[in-house]
Amino acid sequence: MRRLTMSPLPARHRAAAIWPAAVAGTIALTLTAEHSAHAAPPEPALTSLPPAPLPSAARSLGTPVLAAVTAPTTYTVKPGDTVWGIARAHGLDTAAVLASNGLAPDSVIRPGQVLALTPAAASAPPASAAPEPEPRSHEVHPGDTVSAIASANGVTVDAVLSANGLTRASIIYPGDVLRIPSGAPAPAAAAPTTAPGLDAEQSENARLIIRIGRELGVSDRGILIALGTAMQESWLRNLDWGDRDSLGLFQQRPSTGWGSAEQILDRDRSTRVFYGGAADPNGTATRGLLDIPGWEQLPYTDAAQAVQISAYPDRYAQWEQPATTWLAVLG
Repeated sequence: MRRLTMSPLPARHRAAAIWPAAVAGTIALTLTAEHSAHAAPPEPALTSLPPAPLPSAARSLGTPVLAAVTAPTTYTVKPGDTVWGIARAHGLDTAAVLASNGLAPDSVIRPGQVLALTPAAASAPPASAAPEPEPRSHEVHPGDTVSAIASANGVTVDAVLSANGLTRASIIYPGDVLRIPSGAPAPAAAAPTTAPGLDAEQSENARLIIRIGRELGVSDRGILIALGTAMQESWLRNLDWGDRDSLGLFQQRPSTGWGSAEQILDRDRSTRVFYGGAADPNGTATRGLLDIPGWEQLPYTDAAQAVQISAYPDRYAQWEQPATTWLAVLG
């Protein structure tokens, strides 16, 4: 891992974007892995979460640099599309596409829907200012996003990106040091950003799942599956208990090969194991989402069930729409 330093700050381009502020459209998914059936969880309520939930499984987001776009002026939504993905593909700002179509951050788009494509208006260049005598910096911590760092320091995302030689495709890592642009006020102590229906702990875990998904190049669809699965399995909490020997965010079981208890309780590792694929720290011992053939074409519930093998597979479906909102707010 390369660290950003105060001066100069190298540009780093990664394969995955980490801070889209978009929503997912209608999504269809599913998967497959060896898990034991597990006990039924209580039906969680999105707006009021109990302090001691039961797990259900036995395992288990200045001005951006945009190219001028004059055509096309509309786009017909296809299965699996998200507003963020459509905006990015056409060199547009997500907020501009949402505004042009009267959509809210948590609106759902559907196949066949026609969206107007309107470029984001360029803002005037910032007035020149004397260099800040003592530039401030921020050391990246697990779960941080550039948008959250910028918001906490009273500056725009693009100002932070520009000050650090980054783009919206860059990835930040714990330990990196980001320069806070001059003219920004000192950050006031504030509670971490939370998503609707989630408390601070749950929002932090959701941010981690989103960040790792972006780092691995997982699509929004895959990240939505991971968020909903973790909510159903553990209420997005890193539980040290569960049905039989189930543990952690995804209620993975040591007895079925998902790692030791200590490894499963490592939130970063357990999330990577759920995603699976070539970078799976568990190797071929288990099968994650990316290892399921055709998982992106599966219905949401089927995709989650293919990895989790739950006794109550239909319960994953209730989290598809809330997960869309969480991704829009935290991603």
